[in-house]
Amino acid sequence: MPKVTQQHMDARRKQILDAARRCFLRDGFHSTSMQDLFAESGLSAGAVYRHFTSKDEMILAIAEENMRDVLDITVAVAVSRQGRSMGEVMAELLDVIRAKSAEEDVAGLAVLVWGEAMRNRSLADKLDHLMGGIRANLVALVRENQERGGLPTSVTAEGIAATMLSVLPGYILQVALLDPAVVVEVPDAVRALWPAPADER
Repeated sequence: MPKVTQQHMDARRKQILDAARRCFLRDGFHSTSMQDLFAESGLSAGAVYRHFTSKDEMILAIAEENMRDVLDITVAVAVSRQGRSMGEVMAELLDVIRAKSAEEDVAGLAVLVWGEAMRNRSLADKLDHLMGGIRANLVALVRENQERGGLPTSVTAEGIAATMLSVLPGYILQVALLDPAVVVEVPDAVRALWPAPADER
C-alpha cells in the first residue's frame, strides 16, 4: 500500500476546512451537519474523520486559523518592526483582516465563532489563549512607544493595549456586515489617532 505523504494529508485537511468554511458561512454552525460537510468536501466520511473527529473540532481549527493570522502579524511587528507608531501597527492589522476577509471571509467567520464561543467552553478558552498572545505583543509595542514619547504614560501599557485591541472586533463586525466603503478610511484614521512622536515624523 503506497505511503500517504504529509503534503497529501495537509492538502486533504485544507480541502475539508475550505468546505467547512463554505458550509458554516452559508448555513451557520448548528444547521450544518456532518453529512453536509461530506457532500461539500466531496470526501467520504472516513476521509473526513481521519482528520477531524467532530464538527466542533473543525470549528476550533477554523477559529484558530482566523486568529493566527492576526497573532502572526503582531509577532512580526513586535519582533522586527520596533520604532513604528501604534497607529501603523493597528492599521497593518486592519489591512490584514480586510485582505483576508476579501479572500476567505474571515470577518464573517469571526462573528460566527464569537457567537459559538458563548456556549462552547473549549472554543472560548482557545480564543482567550490566542487573544492573550495578541495582547502581550501589543503591550510590548505600547511600552516601546511610551518610552519614545509616542503614547502617554499616565495610563498603563496594559490599559492602552486593551483599548487598542477593542478596535478590532468593531472593525471586524463592520467588515462582516456592512458595505466595504464604510470602513475604508479606518486604517488611515488609526494612523492619525496614534501617530509617531513629533520628532520622528
